[in-house]
Amino acid sequence: MWLDSDFPKMLGAELHRPHPTYLAEMAIQPTIVHDFSKVPGQTIQLDRYSFWGNPGTKESRERDPSQTIGTAAGRSIMKQKVNVSLREYTGPADPNDAEAPSSFKISKENIMTAQRLLIDTGSLGVFHNSIGSLTLLDDYRRWRDRVHINELYKAYANGPASATKGGYYFPLGLTEAGLNASGGTGYTVSTVADQARFSVKQDLMQVVKDMQERNVPYFEDGLYRCLCDPTFLMHLRQDPDFREVARYAGNGMVNPMQPYLQPNANFALGMGPAYGQSGFVAGAPTMPVGFVWEGVKFIMSTNMPGYQYNVSINGATGFSGSTAKVTQAAVGMFYGPQSIGVGIGGPNAQVLTNSNDDYSRYVILIWQLYAGWEILNPDFVTIGHSFVYNAPGL
Repeated sequence: MWLDSDFPKMLGAELHRPHPTYLAEMAIQPTIVHDFSKVPGQTIQLDRYSFWGNPGTKESRERDPSQTIGTAAGRSIMKQKVNVSLREYTGPADPNDAEAPSSFKISKENIMTAQRLLIDTGSLGVFHNSIGSLTLLDDYRRWRDRVHINELYKAYANGPASATKGGYYFPLGLTEAGLNASGGTGYTVSTVADQARFSVKQDLMQVVKDMQERNVPYFEDGLYRCLCDPTFLMHLRQDPDFREVARYAGNGMVNPMQPYLQPNANFALGMGPAYGQSGFVAGAPTMPVGFVWEGVKFIMSTNMPGYQYNVSINGATGFSGSTAKVTQAAVGMFYGPQSIGVGIGGPNAQVLTNSNDDYSRYVILIWQLYAGWEILNPDFVTIGHSFVYNAPGL
């Protein structure tokens, strides 16, 4: 028998189920603070930890017996308080206007028919497919995934990344001023194929080296992570240095859940899931584990927004001399832990039912969330770019 309270609760539980297509939150591992008492308009405090700074010398730490250490020179732990303001978010989005409120409507007759299908098959996936409620779940997952990506991208505003601070990184270490200047020279390398793509020797190693020099912490596995666009990953795979590593298979096939044991086996044998992305085991999707290379675990996201820049690429098809034009860039976001903070209020994500149901003939639903996001440590993030333009193979 149909129970009004069962369906929203079942959908609400599905909102929290990880999905292999939308993996930004799992890949980033943000710092999360959940305060059940907070509502929109209030704030949740997040802590941003930093390092002590100059370690000094052996002599500077030496203490004479006559010195008093005492409590007057006490220092608190180095941290900054970041207040995240909670807002109310709902979905699904209006297909004609993403900013307009919308809802999901379905007849109870269809739900009751699908409920019998659920009893027969025992498959929640079949149930959600039969009534279309996957649309509501996908809307929430895709939106939340994109929010995490956009927060990570805020590190771009920190300026050019270096050995002392995070920010953006363009191939060959060029800066934004040179790219966007009217009539600027832009890229000037003579070999077109090497000008705008994120390369291994010049760019990847530079990004990793800079992150190490500015003491960006590693994740628990001793690696940095890169959440990247499919095109960004394609450009890396086309790099001759990447192909050189991929030629050697190592000691055979590795455990798909432990690709760090022999990452070049992943490259050479194309094991499923290929390059550590999601695959299927006994018909069920597996979560992506990424693949490891040059001290970075690469995880591809198909939910990256498009980023465009006004650039000039010497010698490339469509560019003449120093003429600049708008060109798309594929992005790879390199980061360490504690890069993003999330504050969640109230009951967390839930599915709510509208009581205006036309005499119980319809169910009208939305998902609702009280939350706030903020980038905590821009210096822990480098936004790498690999430009896409009209040239063969690019």
